[in-house]
Amino acid sequence: MYDVPEQQQVVQEGDPALQQPVIRQMVVQLRAMDSYGTYDTWSDARVLDPLVLTKERRRAIPVVGDPDETTLSRVKAYYNAIAQMIERETGLLAVPVINLTHEGFGRALILVGKLVVVDKILRDVHRFGFDSLDAVVAEAGKLLGKAVAQVGEHRVVAEL
Repeated sequence: MYDVPEQQQVVQEGDPALQQPVIRQMVVQLRAMDSYGTYDTWSDARVLDPLVLTKERRRAIPVVGDPDETTLSRVKAYYNAIAQMIERETGLLAVPVINLTHEGFGRALILVGKLVVVDKILRDVHRFGFDSLDAVVAEAGKLLGKAVAQVGEHRVVAEL
């Protein structure tokens, strides 16, 4: 498992990105998946910190490796958060579907009715992360914008 000691935490408590809707939803999703209560005493910044991969952190992760359960939960939380935001914007149920091999290759889909609104190929999931929380917000914003536009264009299919 890739985990960062607290003294090396990159995400700071006062980071304005922590108030962004997608980041708030990711915290909700990660805390919901924490069946052992590990995150109960952690701040939101500490919960999200492993998502931010600086150059040093990326170098510490092997090029080839299998994703662990903690990393998989971060991937699921990211796509669950986007699906929830799509629901909020469109008023229609959005369902994330993630299919991964044990080696960390696969696909993430978000379906609204019979419409596929997000289709991302996933590679090297054991290295899943972003340069910053602002990068998470930007990437999620792009996916959300495209998904909501697709639902608008194909509302009949999305309502099936």
